[in-house]
Amino acid sequence: MVNAKGPIGVFDSGYGGLTILRQIRRLMPQYDYLYLGDNARAPYGTRSFDIVYEFTRQAVRHLFDQGCHLVILACNTASAKALRTIQQKDLPQLDPQRRVLGVIRPTVEVVGDISKSRHVGIMATPGTIRSRTYELEIAKLSPDIQVTGEACPMWVPLVENEEYDSPGADYFVRQRIESLLRRDPLIDSVILGCTHYPLLLGKIRQYMPQGVHIIEQGSYVAQSLQNYLLRHPEMAERITAGGTARFQTTEQAEAFQAKAAVFMGAQLEAQRVQL
Repeated sequence: MVNAKGPIGVFDSGYGGLTILRQIRRLMPQYDYLYLGDNARAPYGTRSFDIVYEFTRQAVRHLFDQGCHLVILACNTASAKALRTIQQKDLPQLDPQRRVLGVIRPTVEVVGDISKSRHVGIMATPGTIRSRTYELEIAKLSPDIQVTGEACPMWVPLVENEEYDSPGADYFVRQRIESLLRRDPLIDSVILGCTHYPLLLGKIRQYMPQGVHIIEQGSYVAQSLQNYLLRHPEMAERITAGGTARFQTTEQAEAFQAKAAVFMGAQLEAQRVQL
C-alpha cells in the first residue's frame, strides 16, 4: 500500500552512517529504522558529482520501495553532492509526500553559537571539501564566519580497515590537523564533516589543541530529526514504531556484519541487496 507506514531510512555509502543511526536511536528508540550501506561501491568521497548523485538516487528509490517515507542521507558526500538535486528534481516525480534530509544543515546550524573567534575548520573527504557545501551553508546562516576546509583522504580508509586506533593513524591525523591550523591559526571550532571520523575521535582529541571545539555530527543530526518530526506530526504518523533496526548492504552480509559491529557497538544481522 502506498500509504502504509514504514521505517525511517538511513543511507550511507559505507559504515560511517551507522554512527549517525546510533545517535538517532539513542534519542528516539521508539521508531523502526532501515539502514542501507552501499559498501560495494564505497567510498563516494573521490567520485564525481554525477556518479554520487546516481548512486544516491538509486539508494533513495530502494528505501522508498522498502516503505520508507523519510530518508536520512547519513553521508556527507551524498548530502553535499546529491541531496539538493534529489529534493528538487526527483522527489516531485517519485512522491511529493516523501522527504529526504541530509546531515550538513543540522551541523551548520549550531556553528554560529559555538564559534567565538568566527573562524571554523571543516575536516572531511576530498569530495565534500571540493563541493564547498559547508562553506556555502555556513555563509547563509553566519556570513561573518571564515571557513577553512581540510581534505583528509586517508581518514576513511583508516577507519574502514580498522586501523583507526593503530600507531599508523597518529601520523595522518596529526598531519591534517597541523595543516588545517597552519592555514588558519584562529580556528576555535572544527566540524568533523564525515560520519567515519567519530571512530578517530581519540586521536583527533589527542592532537587538536586545547580550546578548539570538536563538532561531531551524530547528536546534532539526531536532535534536528527529532525537532523535524515534532514540527511535522504528519510525517511522524507515517513511521512505524516498533523499536527495531534492520540492516542492508550491497556487499557480502558477513563482511558488513563484522565491520558494522564496530560502529554500532553491538552485533547485528544484515541482508545483501542490489541497487
